[in-house]
Amino acid sequence: MLIGALGCNLAWGVIDAIFYLITTLGLRGHGVLVLRRLRQNPDPATARALIAAALPPRLASALEPEDLDLLQRRLASVEVPPRAPLQRQDFQAALAVFLLVFLSTFPVAIPFLVMRDAMSALRVSNAIAIGLLFVGGYRLAGFIGTRPWRTGLAMVAIGVVLVGLTIALGG
Repeated sequence: MLIGALGCNLAWGVIDAIFYLITTLGLRGHGVLVLRRLRQNPDPATARALIAAALPPRLASALEPEDLDLLQRRLASVEVPPRAPLQRQDFQAALAVFLLVFLSTFPVAIPFLVMRDAMSALRVSNAIAIGLLFVGGYRLAGFIGTRPWRTGLAMVAIGVVLVGLTIALGG
C-alpha cells in the first residue's frame, strides 16, 4: 500500500509539473499575443482596453487612461518574439513542483515505516498531515496578507472536508 501511495504521488508530481509547464507556456503565449494586438491596433481606446484586460483587475482599475497610454508607448518598443518558448528556469520550476508534490508524501508515510500497528500509524500519519496543512496555511497567510492562525485553521478545515469527500466517494 505504501509503495502504491508513493507511486501515485510520483505520477501526480509528474502531472503537476507538466501542467505547470503548460500554464507557463499559455501565459507567456498570451503575453506575446497581447503585444502583437497592440502593434496591430494603433487606436488608443483599443490599446487601453487590451492593456487593461491583460492586467489584474484591481491594478487596471487603479490606472488612469494616461497611465495606460504610457504603458502602450513603452510596450511599443518591446520586441515581440515569434513565439514564447519554455526556458531553462521554467523546467527548473517544474522540477521544483514535482519535488514539492512527491516529497510532501514522505512525512505522512514515515509512521507506516516505523510503527507496527497500522491503525496507530494511520492516526499518527493523519496528525502529521493536519500539522502540515496548518503550517502550509500559516505560511500562505504571510504571502497573501491574511491572519496566520485563521488561514492555518482554514487549511485544516478544507483538508478535513476534502478527505471526507474522498472517503464518501470511495477513495
